Amino acid sequence: MVRGDGSDAGGVDPQQLWLDSGRPRKGRKPAFSRAAIIAAAVALADAEGIDAVTMRRVASEVGAGVMSLYSYAPDKETLLQLMVDHVSGELSPADPLTGDWRADLKAIAHAQRGLMLRHPWLPSALFNRRWSLGPNTLAFLEHALAALRPTALDGGAKLEVFSLITGFAARLVADEIAQAALSASPERAAAEARYLAAVAADGHHPELAEALSAPVRPLTPDATFARLLDRMVDGLDAGS
Repeated sequence: MVRGDGSDAGGVDPQQLWLDSGRPRKGRKPAFSRAAIIAAAVALADAEGIDAVTMRRVASEVGAGVMSLYSYAPDKETLLQLMVDHVSGELSPADPLTGDWRADLKAIAHAQRGLMLRHPWLPSALFNRRWSLGPNTLAFLEHALAALRPTALDGGAKLEVFSLITGFAARLVADEIAQAALSASPERAAAEARYLAAVAADGHHPELAEALSAPVRPLTPDATFARLLDRMVDGLDAGS
């Protein structure tokens, strides 16, 4: 997953973060590993949301003192980087590229959506952060760049397209999660529908009224994602 144009994420040098052994440099051999810490943090985020992930809580989950975690991740932002790269390992492509770059790009977007739905904290974690690319993220990025090889895009444009696809998937999944929460409250959903109907009927929003009167398309999350993805990818210019 590659996304983010906000604040720096963590204070660890990327080489130290990704290329070391994942063990503290000093002290006796610990009773737990960096992999165990990341797995505990991911499980906690999956179950309770990203706000539940604190250094103290993760330390409790692995049965360690909170200070010992700082040898692996000096702050929560670094821990988030490790978590994002960890779950990105699930993106290993199962099928080879077809050579049809639009079809392959859509498959990439669907894979990202599936990952984000399995880990609902991921869309919010991706926004407003600058990410250092870990090994799993780099592997999937390499796959995406290979998918775009048949195009005439230069390297910078290929990276932009991948960022666009990732941001698209994250935004729609975030909306999907929010809509699911709204549908769990029928009263709130009915109130929203009444409000939009009143606005459309007030005479001041004719374009909205016309849009709302159009035939209803399939509104399942799967259908909506596929329809909007087709619209975006099919409209991309592979020559610029």
